[in-house]
Amino acid sequence: MMHIVNKLAVLLSGILIISGCTGGNTPVKHKPAATSPPPTVSVPVFNSDSAYVYVAAQVAFGPRVPGSGAHSECAAWLTGKLKSYGAEVIVQTFKARAYNGKILTGKNIIASFNPKAHKRIMLSSHWDSRPFADHDPDPANHYKPIDGANDGASGVGILLEMARNFQKQNPAVGVDIFLWDLEDYGEHSDEQAKDGTDSWALGSQYWSQNKHHPSYSANYGILLDMVGAENPSFTKEYFSMQYAPAIVDKVWATARKLGYGDVFLNVKAGAVTDDHVYVNRYAGIPTIDIIHYNSSAKSGFFPQWHTLGDNMEIISKSTLNIVGTTLMHVVYEEK
Repeated sequence: MMHIVNKLAVLLSGILIISGCTGGNTPVKHKPAATSPPPTVSVPVFNSDSAYVYVAAQVAFGPRVPGSGAHSECAAWLTGKLKSYGAEVIVQTFKARAYNGKILTGKNIIASFNPKAHKRIMLSSHWDSRPFADHDPDPANHYKPIDGANDGASGVGILLEMARNFQKQNPAVGVDIFLWDLEDYGEHSDEQAKDGTDSWALGSQYWSQNKHHPSYSANYGILLDMVGAENPSFTKEYFSMQYAPAIVDKVWATARKLGYGDVFLNVKAGAVTDDHVYVNRYAGIPTIDIIHYNSSAKSGFFPQWHTLGDNMEIISKSTLNIVGTTLMHVVYEEK
């Protein structure tokens, strides 16, 4: 019995040796570790019907000309609406001298979401409307105020709809909405006797040199102007490309990914003196302008620009949706 056990032990030992040698010559195949797919970002759906209602509500106050009742009432409504969406709101009241020497009182409305976040995006639009329809085809209308449905209210309407979504689902980054005042009180076209370039964008000029919080900054900014009319063309504006080309590329690539490449055109365009110029120049925040710009048009902008025709009849829910959806993806996909 003992002999049998010893022979068996020898036999087993040999098998182990052979097995060990064979294992050394054959590559060991490891099953790849299971990898989790990268987390997908949940981007809320932009509601163009809601944005349209916000545009219409502003226009319903009447022309939002500084010093008017409509201007005062709309300021209160905008402030209340942003507060109702959970934002920390500051109204920066300031004085500015218009091109004609008139002293105007303006109100920049600033709403902050996720205020403790270090990384921040600055979204803005102007909320006042032009006091002069100085490009109206009828000269008799040149000193009448306009509704400013596209030129002002459209951008604000998009930002209000975004604010409504921020309350429901905070993005990973902080977002600050700036509603600029006294943007459209620039030099009247019938009175041009000098270069009136800096007579525009008085609210953003003031804020850029007198911030509501002296240490405020943002990683980048996006300005909306004239973003609600039918058949828009958003081209790569000159100052945007000079100051913040990477942000232009980011926004245009997002639009293209969403299928809006026929609206956000890969075309470099001329310079527009808008609020973003002063935010770049004085505040040092790289900021771009999404603006309806058409170099083939006489004015360079949409057909009803600075005329009495800039009313709700030209506002397109489709355009509001394109711009709003693009911005929602830019903000919510930011890491």
